[in-house]
Amino acid sequence: MLKKLMVIIAMLYAAASFAAVDVNQATAAELDGIKGIGPGLSGKIIEERKHGAFKDWNDFIQRVRGVGEVTAGKFSTEGLRVNGRTFKASPPAPAAAGAASAPKK
Repeated sequence: MLKKLMVIIAMLYAAASFAAVDVNQATAAELDGIKGIGPGLSGKIIEERKHGAFKDWNDFIQRVRGVGEVTAGKFSTEGLRVNGRTFKASPPAPAAAGAASAPKK
């Protein structure tokens, strides 16, 4: 019985550690719990959040210096969310029309 209780408690802790953290509601400690976010970046996030909630991932990337698409993708994988949403990278820009229509030799 004690073993089962210990297993259940361990599973609850594991589930809690993988819980999503919303950037608009998280404390500094919760942000620090995301792999790759330290005290400096969590401070920048909270300071920028004072100017208004982040609307989406693009807003987050534009307003928080040092966070780009690659970093945002990693944070999202670690459980960071913006308004409950995961990060989805924007599609690559289409190639120039002249380069696409050039014949191959």
